Amino acid sequence: MQLSIKSADKLKPIPDSSALSFGTIFTDHMFNMDYNPEKGWHNPRIEPYAPINMDPSTMVLHYGQSIFEGLKAYRTGSGSIQLFRPKDNFKRFNNSCRLLCIPEVDENFLFDSLKKLITIEKNWLPDAPGTSLYIRPTIIAMDPFLGVRASYTYRLFIILSPVGAYYSAGFNPVKILVTKDHVRAVRGGLGEAKASANYAASLYAGEAAHKEGYTQVLWLDGIEQKYIEEVGSMNIFFVIDDEIITPSLNGSILSGITRNSVLALSKSWGLKTIERRITIDEVMQAHASGKLKEVFGSGTAAVISPVGELKYGDKVITVSDGKVGSVANKLFKALTDIQYGREKDTMGWIEQVI
Repeated sequence: MQLSIKSADKLKPIPDSSALSFGTIFTDHMFNMDYNPEKGWHNPRIEPYAPINMDPSTMVLHYGQSIFEGLKAYRTGSGSIQLFRPKDNFKRFNNSCRLLCIPEVDENFLFDSLKKLITIEKNWLPDAPGTSLYIRPTIIAMDPFLGVRASYTYRLFIILSPVGAYYSAGFNPVKILVTKDHVRAVRGGLGEAKASANYAASLYAGEAAHKEGYTQVLWLDGIEQKYIEEVGSMNIFFVIDDEIITPSLNGSILSGITRNSVLALSKSWGLKTIERRITIDEVMQAHASGKLKEVFGSGTAAVISPVGELKYGDKVITVSDGKVGSVANKLFKALTDIQYGREKDTMGWIEQVI
């Protein structure tokens, strides 16, 4: 396929990188590509950022056949631009395609197209501490049809957004509410896909948590409602005694790329890491006995997010005295040092753009 490029006639003002929030500003250009059964994926193009024209009957609006990814580009101290594990994102993108009956994409072509898009938008890369260029690849079903089946046509697009910290509190402990009233996913469903439907399923419980003053919801399994799965936008880790424990991937948990990075780094440091089923009762008991040292989440948006308070039923526990724990702090520093080029990448995770 040949990538075509059309430049915007008028460029937007680039915002002050020291005053960025998350996900509210978008760059001048975007990547688009279409699919139909006759041509397959075709017409790849970089063009001015613009609305997508669709019929009111377009299937994504009615049946939610949509997937996405999230990754970041970082500006280093020398001014170069690099990506963190982008090929893993596109591999997971295709896994989500399979689970939602969407035709898979050429990962190498998409990666090369992304690098070209970032090169065109290089002036949008912020340089203030903790900022980055968030990247959102998405596929949506485009058939104008009312009927429950997989669409025959699709639009793939990539948009870019200069961002600051995901949480307004920055790298400070957040408060998490454990819910037993709602479930997000079950094994055999869409839990392991980065599907829009998963996030829609999390909204009601998330709003209830916000009303109680909590940042996120910690989900339990959808059958017995006792095994911990993940937070709304993060995988979750517990430091109990000298072990770093995270729920094992079981088909209802997203295979987080930052999660995998946390496990790999921790193992390389000689720390004990375990992927297994863990109940909320075990966590509460570990806290009562003084064995629960830290809780933290991991994800592309926040990287590492320490948890300072956890509420389950009528019980509210404070973790690590409400402060950032040593393991979370070490992981956050190590990951961000690699991402921003402050330390050498010994894991083979960085891809250079410019």
